[in-house]
Amino acid sequence: MAPRSSGTATFGNRLLDAMAPNVLDRFRPHLETVSLQVNQAIHQPGELANDVFFPTQGLISIVTTMKDGSSVEIGMVGKEGVFSVSAILGDDRPPQNAMVQLPGSALRMPSQLLRQEAQADTALQALLLRYVQAKLSMAAQAAACNRLHTLEQRCARWLLSAHDRAEGDTFPMTHEFMSMMLGVRRAGVTIAAQGLQSRALITYHHGTMTILDREGLQATSCECYCAIQDEFSRLLGWEGRTERARERR
Repeated sequence: MAPRSSGTATFGNRLLDAMAPNVLDRFRPHLETVSLQVNQAIHQPGELANDVFFPTQGLISIVTTMKDGSSVEIGMVGKEGVFSVSAILGDDRPPQNAMVQLPGSALRMPSQLLRQEAQADTALQALLLRYVQAKLSMAAQAAACNRLHTLEQRCARWLLSAHDRAEGDTFPMTHEFMSMMLGVRRAGVTIAAQGLQSRALITYHHGTMTILDREGLQATSCECYCAIQDEFSRLLGWEGRTERARERR
């Protein structure tokens, strides 16, 4: 079902909403609302990616898997962006997994249409390339963070990013999933989460995470959370940090 046309309505995805009205008028008939279910596979490595997804709720994780089966998250996409960057750059067979981490919904459209419009519209092309640059900066910052900062700092950074894209302070999350996202053993995540919980920053019970003290969580995190969000703001012209971060200031 395509979204209704409206001169003032927004789609609920910041990248889409940043596009010019004439571009959205051309996209609108091709945008299909789809649901996102936890653990749903959006893409498998090497598969043909015919569509791009603009989340309006929920969170998609981009995951790299090694030959021995170990996995680590290399990126995440919520209502601030689109899956996938590879499709924007012309690669229809990206080598990563994409899976739903938080449930929600997305607007799906053909990848080829997005590229055709970008080639014909320099303003749209510039917007998409700035988004690509923001994602590359995010990956670079995360790589440095994973090497230089403690697991507790990294865990706090990751929870802040997930919280930004969740619909509330409580959302589904397991230690097993977090260990895969952070690329560490489950025991390490358990210790880090217990440390955060002992300071009343979060609570965790039976696969459900609740953020109790966001400011305290941000103080525990390294500088990488703010660095990533500020880079998105610099490149895309969005004031402040993500929607939830601005609400909490």
